[in-house]
Amino acid sequence: MKLSVVVPAFNEAESIAALHRELKAVCEQHAEAYEIIIVDDGSTDGTAQTVGQLDPVTLIRFRKNFGQTAAMDAGIKAARYETIVTLDGDGQNDPADIPAMYAVMQERQLDVVCGWRQNRRDSFSKRFVSRGANLLRKLLIDDQIHDSGCTLKLYRKSCFEGVSLYGEIHRFIPALLKIKGFRIGEVVVNHRPRTAGTTKYSWNRTLKGFIDMLSVWFWNKYAVRPLHLLGGAGMAFGLLGAMASAATVHAFLKGQDLSDTVWPLLAVFFLLTGLQMFISGLIADMLSKAYYETTRDVSYAIAEVREIPPKT
Repeated sequence: MKLSVVVPAFNEAESIAALHRELKAVCEQHAEAYEIIIVDDGSTDGTAQTVGQLDPVTLIRFRKNFGQTAAMDAGIKAARYETIVTLDGDGQNDPADIPAMYAVMQERQLDVVCGWRQNRRDSFSKRFVSRGANLLRKLLIDDQIHDSGCTLKLYRKSCFEGVSLYGEIHRFIPALLKIKGFRIGEVVVNHRPRTAGTTKYSWNRTLKGFIDMLSVWFWNKYAVRPLHLLGGAGMAFGLLGAMASAATVHAFLKGQDLSDTVWPLLAVFFLLTGLQMFISGLIADMLSKAYYETTRDVSYAIAEVREIPPKT
């Protein structure tokens, strides 16, 4: 196997050298060719200096902290080999799992293999938040992955053609790829306790992750047809406005004092809201078409192109 190993690291000076030694040992034993790409995400503890003393390694150093997703995006774009491995820089992911994951990828002809930390070695609060996020993810996008928060994953390089990562979207890469028809699988992996440094997770990152989850849900359902969502909602509000208007006219014809009823206000509110949502749907539909026409991204993924010559 030929591997490009991508490791995002933020303030992991105490653990990155040991992780590099493990990765190097696994790659030299199992890989025909490999590269280890460590992305220093604006560390302030000397992570870049530590990485600079390692070999072989490709160091990508950010000017400031841009986040794990940006670090993964930079590393993936720099990768040269067909199989891309991602894992955390804190040493909790076990490099020894990589060969087994690669074997599953080849045997089952998968495009993505995700690690599944069945026995997590994290604090209770972190596991609790993760389980809640997994439940929401299953309800909204159902990517059929048990542990989307596990960074240890294997990808075919073709998965990222025309794809850029943003926000906290790295947790939902399998969901994004499944939308385009890539084949996703998972393997139970070892999860080790953190032995150095401090966790980088916070409630702020959890909130950002939830917002990105909603983005993935919208992208899955309505990316190429936003008018179906907003236009449909607009028509529903318009119908409610029409019903409220009918009730207002009926009350007026009966001579009732409309100043004591809520129907006129409801009619105006529903009609204006419906109109705004429908117009927003039209604008979103135009923006969606402009996006696909001006970027390399497409709403599909081609598995194979084969030319069969005519029989003679």
